[in-house]
Amino acid sequence: MKALVCRTPGEFNYIDKEMPLLEEGMVLLRMKRLGICGTDYHAFEGTQPFFEYPRILGHEIAAEVVNAGTALDFKAGDLVTISPYFYCGTCIACRSGRTNCCVKIKVFGVHIDGAMQEYITVPASALVSGEGLTVDELALIEPLAIGAHGVGLAQLSKGDTVVILGAGPIGLGTIAFAKISGAEVIVIDVNDNRLSFCRERLGIVHTINPLKEDSLAQLSLITNGEFAKVVIDCTGNLKAINNAFRFLAHTGKFIMIGLQKGTIEVVHPEFHKREAMLMSSRNALPHDFAHVIDCIRKGLVKPLDFVTHRVPFSLVKEEFNHLLQANESLIKALISFDE
Repeated sequence: MKALVCRTPGEFNYIDKEMPLLEEGMVLLRMKRLGICGTDYHAFEGTQPFFEYPRILGHEIAAEVVNAGTALDFKAGDLVTISPYFYCGTCIACRSGRTNCCVKIKVFGVHIDGAMQEYITVPASALVSGEGLTVDELALIEPLAIGAHGVGLAQLSKGDTVVILGAGPIGLGTIAFAKISGAEVIVIDVNDNRLSFCRERLGIVHTINPLKEDSLAQLSLITNGEFAKVVIDCTGNLKAINNAFRFLAHTGKFIMIGLQKGTIEVVHPEFHKREAMLMSSRNALPHDFAHVIDCIRKGLVKPLDFVTHRVPFSLVKEEFNHLLQANESLIKALISFDE
């Protein structure tokens, strides 16, 4: 079978490899669709902090069960996605139900080889039923679950003002689920195309481009000087993160979904007087996947609206740099294995 390996930053190579062996507790899957995540782009660029090379990328999965092994709830032919965070089950995080941040976590396509290959094996416990969704929709469940998890940590109430930094795929999912919660959402991004998408497709009234207007002044105007009960960063951009502490209301929460390698700078008196809370949001939990699927089935989230590019698996090596450079038009790219 074919696989695509990221040998070093900036270098992809197709290889031929043996079909994976079906070990006890594992399930054999045939890949159907694969979403390209920001993590994949950052890994290719060499800016992802949790990464070693060579690595087969990919964790936003839609696949068909080939052999369900001992997974009694699944059978050959079933369409599935997976929760790609393989956890130990015994560490302090796992014992408290926080398997998303397991001490020994192995994220598929990050810490271990992932899904840019024609067949994969995953633990049966990682399977998530397709529940009648299309393969395109299934490939978008995991990134949407990332946003749903961050919004869940925010514990938003109806009418709360939330500022979301970044309207990429993770940001758009976060925006959608914040809106479902009843919050008043304000989006900040430097990409006018994505801000237009937020207004036209997600019904966001207030958007701010910091390259064209004073973000703090605009936010003060929108909120009558109270600023944001919650700030959620989906950019992973150090400058954006450091600047955004100014947006927090007193008693506010700052939640970081985005990830970067630098040192965050907080002006302690300003943060302290707000009695503010700083939280990271990592991966997602099973109930987040269930919530996303339920919202899709109810029509509250329309994941196919996020898909702007499609690439056959055989052309990923050739097209990947083009996707990296498609800043204005790219939202979500899907790889198809049905060639």
